[in-house]
Amino acid sequence: MTLTELTIDPADCTTMVEVREGVDAVDRALVDLLVRRFGYMDAAARIKPERGAVRDEPRKAAVIDAAAERAAAAGLPEDVIRALWDQLVESSIAYELKRFDAR
Repeated sequence: MTLTELTIDPADCTTMVEVREGVDAVDRALVDLLVRRFGYMDAAARIKPERGAVRDEPRKAAVIDAAAERAAAAGLPEDVIRALWDQLVESSIAYELKRFDAR
């Protein structure tokens, strides 16, 4: 089942119970996606030949730009998404560094 099959559309919510159920379902889906994303950080730490390759500022900027552009196209505040993605990418880098050092 997909997230949209499990939750009511936000525009159709008429109670705070429905809103909270929807938010909780989205949060569960986000954590599941983060598990997958961090799995790719595990793979990167395994594949990259040297620790210095973990931080890639051009790639970081491209990831943040892509998220901000997609968010803006969907009507979300670009500055908020940029800040969230900056934190996500920095956390991913820190995680990848730990995994690299552990290998």
